[in-house]
Amino acid sequence: MKLASLRHGRDGRLCVVSRDLKTMLPVDALCPTLQMALDSWSTMAPKLQEQYDALNKGEAAGAIAYDPHKLHAPLPRAYQWCDGSAYLNHVELVRKARNAVMPPEFLHDPLMYQGGSDDFLPPTADIEVADEAYGIDFEGEVAAITGDVPMGSTSAQAATQIRLLMLVNDVSLRNLIPGELAKGFGFFHGKPSTAIAPVAVTPDELGAAWKDNKVHRPLVTHLNGQQFGAPDAGADMQFSLADLIAHAAKTRRLRAGCIVGSGTVSNRDASKGFSCLAEIRMIETIADGKPKTPFMSFGDHVRMEMTGTDGQSIFGAIDQTVVKYTGP
Repeated sequence: MKLASLRHGRDGRLCVVSRDLKTMLPVDALCPTLQMALDSWSTMAPKLQEQYDALNKGEAAGAIAYDPHKLHAPLPRAYQWCDGSAYLNHVELVRKARNAVMPPEFLHDPLMYQGGSDDFLPPTADIEVADEAYGIDFEGEVAAITGDVPMGSTSAQAATQIRLLMLVNDVSLRNLIPGELAKGFGFFHGKPSTAIAPVAVTPDELGAAWKDNKVHRPLVTHLNGQQFGAPDAGADMQFSLADLIAHAAKTRRLRAGCIVGSGTVSNRDASKGFSCLAEIRMIETIADGKPKTPFMSFGDHVRMEMTGTDGQSIFGAIDQTVVKYTGP
């Protein structure tokens, strides 16, 4: 099924969305928010499935037209956001551009950081940044929302707790990151609020594209109306979403509603294009000694979407414009 959250208060109003993304049905009388549904998934999921089936048959009373501008992120705020780096090509390019060797442990021990999760951006919200000099970049990713994951879970055990899948734009301020990493304590200012596509889907909605706990479909990104990349999210993924969840749960339990991201989708075949500006800049640096592609400027527009083999949008689109933030 497909779930979303209408913009309402801090946590939205839960709704189901038709498979073709043409209609949606508020179901907050049944379950007010997505987090509440995740907290009681075994009992709520069958009830939500009934509403979803009725909506797809055109039999749901109270259905309204699908409108992404009325939707927040599926989870407007979450208890935890853990973002991995499952595509080693992305890591290799970044390190090669600064003449750094890829540590062998990266092949079996994922990178992961804990991001801010109290204020996810709606899918059509502007990317507000105070200064273009921060180095504004987009990062297209896939992510999973979990159920309760016990500490020390194996990858196979973690896979059973994958409740929903989403698309993410993990906005980065690249020029702030080196100074933060130099302090030896990780990201903070370099990772502002993350945007999430309007619809979260259960893995079965992907059909054959959901295999080995990976999403095997191209993630298509357009920058200012021109296609920037369409790398396959299932190809060249060193660690599956289940692997990343198990990694996050190594020393702690994960509670229902934890979001675990894949990191920037990246293919070794550069002809597929890219899911962030940093990658093409790294390739330019390796080839020519310096990048020529600029980071985003105020007024730039980025759109991310993934479709099924039938051409139907799976998650809806992340559709954002960069604007100057002028302060409170």
